[in-house]
Amino acid sequence: MANAREVEQRIKSVKNIAQVTRALQAVSASKAKKSIQVLEKTRPYSTKAWQVLLHIAGLTQDESSHPLLVTPSTVENIIVVVISGDRGLAGAYYSNLMRFLEKKFDGCAASIRYITVGSKGRDILQRQGKDILGEFSDLPAAPTFIDVGPIGRLAVDEFLCGNSDEVYLVYTDFKNMITQTPTSKKLLPLKTEEEERVSEFETESISAAEYIYEPGQEEILNTIVPRFTAIQVFHAVLEALASEHAARMVAMKNATDNATDLASSLQLEYNKARQQAITNELLDIAGGAEALEQSV
Repeated sequence: MANAREVEQRIKSVKNIAQVTRALQAVSASKAKKSIQVLEKTRPYSTKAWQVLLHIAGLTQDESSHPLLVTPSTVENIIVVVISGDRGLAGAYYSNLMRFLEKKFDGCAASIRYITVGSKGRDILQRQGKDILGEFSDLPAAPTFIDVGPIGRLAVDEFLCGNSDEVYLVYTDFKNMITQTPTSKKLLPLKTEEEERVSEFETESISAAEYIYEPGQEEILNTIVPRFTAIQVFHAVLEALASEHAARMVAMKNATDNATDLASSLQLEYNKARQQAITNELLDIAGGAEALEQSV
C-alpha cells in the first residue's frame, strides 16, 4: 500500500485533472449549442434548394442536360470526402467515423481517393497509406459557406473532368447531444429521386404546381446544381461540427465523473493509509513503553 503522502499527491493531481475536464465540458457544451443553432438555420434553406432542384430536374426530360446529373455506366474511380476535425479529446468520435469509413469502402473494386476535412482524419488515412487528393484543415471555429466552398469545387471539378465517376460524403450526422451517427451520402452524381433527401428532417412534400423559371430551366440547373453540391458539403460540415462538440462534451463529462470517482476511492485509500500509520505509531509507543517497564 502506498504511503499517505503519495496518495495525497495523487488525489491532488486527480482533482486538478477534474477541474480541467469540467472546464472543457462547459466550453464544449457552449460550442455545441451554437453549432446546433447554426445547423438548424441552414436546414430550411437546404430543404428548399433541394425541392427546387427536384422540380426543375423533373421537368427536364433529358437528364443529360447537366453533367452532374449523369449516372456513369461503370464506376472505376471514386472520391470520398471525409469530414472529421482538428482537435482531440472527443472520445470515440474519430475512431467510430474511421471504422465506418473502412467498413464502407475497404474492399471496393473501384479506385478510391480521399478529400479530407480536418487533420485528424487526414493523419489516420495517411498512416493507412491511402491516396489523399486534397486536405482542408484549420477551418474557422464557425465556418461559413465561403470557407467550405473550395471543398465542393474540388469535388465538382474532379467529377466534371472525368477523374471520378462518383463522389461520396462521409461525416457524422448529429442526432442529439448523446447520439451522433457516422453516415455516408452520394454527393455526385446528384440523385433526383424524391427519397434521396438532404436529411431526415426534411419532410415537406414536393409541390406538383407548375412554375415559370427565368431565364430558363437549363440556365438555372447550371447554377443551382453546382451550388447545391456545395450546400451539401457545407451542411455536412455543420453536422460534423455539432457532432464533434457534443461528443467532446460527453467525453469530458465522463472524464470528470471518472476523476471524481477516482478521487473518492483515493481518499478512502488515504484514510486507510493514515489510519495504518497512526496504528503503527501507537504500536511503537506501546512497545516502547512495555520495554521500559521490563527494563526497570
